[in-house]
Amino acid sequence: MTTHDFTLTSLERIVAARAASGDGGSYTAKLVSRGTPYAARKLGEEAVELVVAAISEDDAALTGEAADLLYHLLVVLRLREIPLSAVLAELDRRTAQTGLQEKASRAPDA
Repeated sequence: MTTHDFTLTSLERIVAARAASGDGGSYTAKLVSRGTPYAARKLGEEAVELVVAAISEDDAALTGEAADLLYHLLVVLRLREIPLSAVLAELDRRTAQTGLQEKASRAPDA
């Protein structure tokens, strides 16, 4: 698979296959075996690392951390049995209006 053929859907399929593999040498299988709380913490760590890379203006680090964040997000979605298509549908729904209109339509925080 070449870079231009690679999509988040491709990564979702790879994550699903590796999550189900039970392969002890698979990082994905290890994350999945440790459960949602562990994988979610790893996702949070990657989010913080991405913020640090963005602030430091290190484009290479930001690119790598963005990849890590997307990967860990797909693992957490897999664990919660939420398909990427549901996230994309939500983004599609939200982009049907301006960001400020969409934000105003949400229920206020409790």
